[in-house]
Amino acid sequence: MTDTPTTPTTPSIPTDFDDLLAANAEFARTFDLAGFDGVAHAGIAIVTCMDSRIAPLAMLGLHPGDAKIFRNPGGRVTPQALEALVLGVHLLGVRRILVVPHTRCAMASNTEEELHERVSASAGVDASWHDFNVVPDQRAALEHDVHVVRSHPLIGERALVGGFMYDVDSGLISRLV
Repeated sequence: MTDTPTTPTTPSIPTDFDDLLAANAEFARTFDLAGFDGVAHAGIAIVTCMDSRIAPLAMLGLHPGDAKIFRNPGGRVTPQALEALVLGVHLLGVRRILVVPHTRCAMASNTEEELHERVSASAGVDASWHDFNVVPDQRAALEHDVHVVRSHPLIGERALVGGFMYDVDSGLISRLV
């Protein structure tokens, strides 16, 4: 009996993303953003929440290529956000920084324990070990975050920094800091 050579099989690619790939193909058909240099052409950086009700460029009348955007739960200035802001200020034309949390944020309306319980129930495993960094006082957190950016030795006076609140029900932002 002789062995028949086998050909390695390629695992099939799931089709779970076909709708998004089709939408991307349509987007690419009329894509006109090629050649951008990566600089924030309006000199803006925005730190805001990952909430899908926020359209960072549109809410400020900006367009692709105008701003650098960093999103995370709660819109906090994390070490990663600071890293992005430093790079933006020194290498990407950022001259104004907006820190923009929002109303009705899950990170501000839940306790750490409530998020642990909800995630544990959803995951089917204990999530109490994971820190979600809830924001019990959005105003105090915003004031702290703006201070952190303003006092950073690599940002300091190189950029104007403001703290704002985005209202998810009206679309308006208000300057708080």
